[in-house]
Amino acid sequence: MLSDDVTRYVALYRRLGLSFDEQSRTLHLYARYAEAHGDRHILVSRLRDWCDTASSPVRARTCYDTVRRLSAFLNAEDPRHEVPPAGAFGRGKRPRPAPHLLEPGQICAVMRAALELPPRESICPHTYHYLFGLLAATGLRISEALALRCDDLTADGLIVRSGKFGKNRLLPIHPTTRGALAAYMDIRKQLKADGADMFVIRSGRAPSKVRVHALFVQIVRQLGLREWGRTPGPRLHDLRHSFAVRSLEACPHDRETVAHHMAGLSTYLGHTSAAHTYWYLEATPALMHSIATAGERLFGEDVA
Repeated sequence: MLSDDVTRYVALYRRLGLSFDEQSRTLHLYARYAEAHGDRHILVSRLRDWCDTASSPVRARTCYDTVRRLSAFLNAEDPRHEVPPAGAFGRGKRPRPAPHLLEPGQICAVMRAALELPPRESICPHTYHYLFGLLAATGLRISEALALRCDDLTADGLIVRSGKFGKNRLLPIHPTTRGALAAYMDIRKQLKADGADMFVIRSGRAPSKVRVHALFVQIVRQLGLREWGRTPGPRLHDLRHSFAVRSLEACPHDRETVAHHMAGLSTYLGHTSAAHTYWYLEATPALMHSIATAGERLFGEDVA
């Protein structure tokens, strides 16, 4: 059965440390579609028909490429699985959204607005207020923050257990951040908001990523930081992006210090390589001034 093959394939990737959730959902959807037509092996014609029902060209390409990788895996065991040609639904790669660096005042405005979210008498407004604050103060991924448990706050910092590829790390935090988390835990006790997760809503569990993303967009629109409709603007991930850029701006601007700072920042953000950290760096006035100064210094040394 194709569903059994998908389960085995997904289990292999998860043993390698990947969550593989979206791919698993896509592959099981295809398997159910193919099995409903009596297929026991992957057929190119069936895959094309299934991808034609996708909601958008991007989604069709993603589905096609995901199943194609499965077919190559299964074909090595059984040639009756057909391997579709590459690029049948295009080779376009979705570009990274343009980052929006948030100023400290804008982040504070977002946090204040979160306290106005309904229902006002519940733990929910406080959860989003302190959650946004933690993301801005530490650069955590939203998945990492929502996976935090109450006992992950230790004397040495936060234990991040849901980093990419299943890696754990200890995240040192500033005393003010620790104080804010302690204040949030006190509010939880006052409101009798139980649960093992650090950030909880009325269900006693952490909110979903989709819910947090949607609320953040709602707030930045209300504040006028993003226009209504399908327009680009600040996203939740920009809290992490802003943290990375402001961190580099605060670093003394000599090459050796910056190199050490980048290595530390890469570890702090949970990147597997410093190359991934460089993507967060944007041309801000402070950084451009430092680059110009360094260039003039080097030019002067060459002339001398």
